[in-house]
Amino acid sequence: MKGKIVLIGGGGHCRACIDVIEAEGRFSIAGIIDAGIGTGGKIFGYPVIGTDDDIPEAISRYANVLVTVGQIKTAETRKRLYSLAQRHGGRFPVVVSPKALVSGHAFLNEGSIIMHGAVINAGAAVGCNCIINTAAVIEHDVRLGDHCHISTACVVNGGCILGNDVFVGSNSVVSNNVTLADSVIIGAGSVIIKSIGRPGIYAGNPAEKIG
Repeated sequence: MKGKIVLIGGGGHCRACIDVIEAEGRFSIAGIIDAGIGTGGKIFGYPVIGTDDDIPEAISRYANVLVTVGQIKTAETRKRLYSLAQRHGGRFPVVVSPKALVSGHAFLNEGSIIMHGAVINAGAAVGCNCIINTAAVIEHDVRLGDHCHISTACVVNGGCILGNDVFVGSNSVVSNNVTLADSVIIGAGSVIIKSIGRPGIYAGNPAEKIG
């Protein structure tokens, strides 16, 4: 019998997560929590069962939760919802697409989702509440902090260390053995060839601070 899971956030990222959850087949979706959609609405046939205020009740009924709010630039909304669900006893399974390739020698922490076509190579470790998006590559011995989003078709090369709350935009490449500080934001299509020690927005080839 499948376990039931509640999704927190009903936008575009939620829709992509639904596809992964359905493909994985471990959970049935009990409902979706979303602040902007009225209770009684549906997303891909799954009911919207409340707003953020209803998270405690939903967890008391179903326990398993996944934060399905997207993360562009700031991780604050995902962090807030994760912490709220955690305080009320939520359990955070790791969700992995059957179309992803995850080494048996990699470590995935709670609440993270590995989307279709992603690769997590040997010795890599992914923190809590992370998004490894479609076709992203996390190479050997990479360390990702909590609440990171590695966007579509990114490559994070071997031995990199990324802090908490890091966002790497689509099609970016992080060269091997690079360290990124907490809250670094990398714009789409960037190439990062040296470590970044301060929070901020970086973009370009090679990436430079732009904000």
